[in-house]
Amino acid sequence: MSVQVLSKGEQTRERIMDIAQDAVLHKGFASTSIDEIICEAGITKSGFFYHFRDKNDLAKALLQRYTDEEWKVFDQPFKQADELSDDPLHGFLIFLKLFADLMSDLPNGHPGCLVASYVYQDFLFSKEVRDMTTQGHRIWRERFRKRLDRIAERYPPRIEVNLDDLADMLSAVADGGIILSKSLHDPSILPRQIMQYRAYLKLVFLGN
Repeated sequence: MSVQVLSKGEQTRERIMDIAQDAVLHKGFASTSIDEIICEAGITKSGFFYHFRDKNDLAKALLQRYTDEEWKVFDQPFKQADELSDDPLHGFLIFLKLFADLMSDLPNGHPGCLVASYVYQDFLFSKEVRDMTTQGHRIWRERFRKRLDRIAERYPPRIEVNLDDLADMLSAVADGGIILSKSLHDPSILPRQIMQYRAYLKLVFLGN
């Protein structure tokens, strides 16, 4: 398997984005300045503008990278779960356990949700960036919903439930778990919330 080697320019761009993302997650986009980013990155202002037209362009690049990487976090446990079971419900339950374990293994808890940070301050961004956050949530709903549809075909829900809402609920549980974990200084809350969602799915589709 070949390892991609980044050019010096690509490494600088990634470093700028790493610094910016950390700052945005800790104090928000409005409080993150280009000056502090270039100072920490050890580059000139012209060096920053070589990679990004302006702060909004940086915001767009950060969001695209975050959503791409966030789905990769789901991809691996989904792939592993699918290899362990071809039953749609049991596969999803295995995924949720693997996902919870993955979140438990993070040394200091999940660093935060960039999408949530953007939504809270959406007035700061261009329409293009706001549309990206909306589309990101729709894509997550769509992907989870496809799996839930397969589950419902084999295991008709035992209670009345909207599958779009059930798909959105995983995003809500994950984002809410991150907020609670940070607010209460307890990294174990996020994986526990994921497991609560898992228990709810069992009640919906198995009734026990």
